[in-house]
Amino acid sequence: MPQRTPLYAAHLAAGARIVDFAGWEMPIHYGSQIEEHHVVRRDAGLFDVSHMCALDLTGPDATRFLRRLLANDVAKLTTSGRALYSCMLNENGGVIDDLIIYFLTPTRYRIVVNAGTAEKDVTWMQTQLAGFDSQITSRREGKSDKNLALAMLAVQGPQTRERFWAAFPASRTATETLAPFHACEWPTDKGIWLIARTGYTGEDGFEISLPASVAAEVWQKLIAVGIKPCGLGARDTLRLEAGMNLYGQDMDDTTSPLDTGLAWTVDLHDTNRDFIGKSALATRRPEHQFVGLLLKERGILRAHQKVFSPLGEGEITSGTFSPTLNQSIAFARLPMGIVLGSEVDVDIRDKRLKAKVVKPVFVRNGKSLL
Repeated sequence: MPQRTPLYAAHLAAGARIVDFAGWEMPIHYGSQIEEHHVVRRDAGLFDVSHMCALDLTGPDATRFLRRLLANDVAKLTTSGRALYSCMLNENGGVIDDLIIYFLTPTRYRIVVNAGTAEKDVTWMQTQLAGFDSQITSRREGKSDKNLALAMLAVQGPQTRERFWAAFPASRTATETLAPFHACEWPTDKGIWLIARTGYTGEDGFEISLPASVAAEVWQKLIAVGIKPCGLGARDTLRLEAGMNLYGQDMDDTTSPLDTGLAWTVDLHDTNRDFIGKSALATRRPEHQFVGLLLKERGILRAHQKVFSPLGEGEITSGTFSPTLNQSIAFARLPMGIVLGSEVDVDIRDKRLKAKVVKPVFVRNGKSLL
């Protein structure tokens, strides 16, 4: 049976179209996916991301464990609240999941993993914990003590901070100097909130973890100051424009981060650090080039469409229509050696249409990077 977030009733009341996403009943849009996309680029939009799974890692060996578990190195996190994006790899160098880690103290971290991979992620982490003096606690509703259950909201867009402070004036002191990719714990009379200046849209914003019991009240307060609710449809077009991968489409446990545009998340600086999958990556050259495509003709780029280049065939991993650019865009894995600015052909309904090869980041802060 599909699961529901604490905001399910609020979504229905707002007229959301509900779909199944990774076993959760989630809003795809509230009337217009295009309008929701534009409101995030131009103002501020509100997403329910409570289907994602928050984990607390605590214990004396927490840092040592994460340095073994992850391809990126948490040793670079020295300031409380600093966030790190990383892949968690299997022994073959395949991506089990991509996740965000928040450093709170050397013995306490918050980890956020994807909705559809949460159970396998936790199982993998618990297995790898053998020999480490640390423990993982799920903060996901239905998987933890009711008093520990968290909801997660994302407010994204250029007006996020001003509107959020209008709804919660007392938070301004704690968050006004918060740098991008940092978080702070904000104590309230309704529990401690983790407010992070992170997001999945290419815009400024806050991601907020807070007690599930107050989620509906907070949701309504944010809407009352003019922040518009947005669904997963806009979230997908926004993240693709911003050059952000989606697990299960752009990478999975059979693909290496070297083949998915994520080599920058593999930290090999400390040669003495042996993380899971390191030896496989050390002997494995990149097999594909991860690029962006901009369709030059009428049509829509979609996942799994074949791409033809002078160096051989490739495949689109994610594709969509970009509301900001008013053109179709995609990520693709192509043969090594493809030159940015060159043209390739994409098979769309048995027709070969021209597309330009570009860097796989199309839009940031509301502006085209092309």
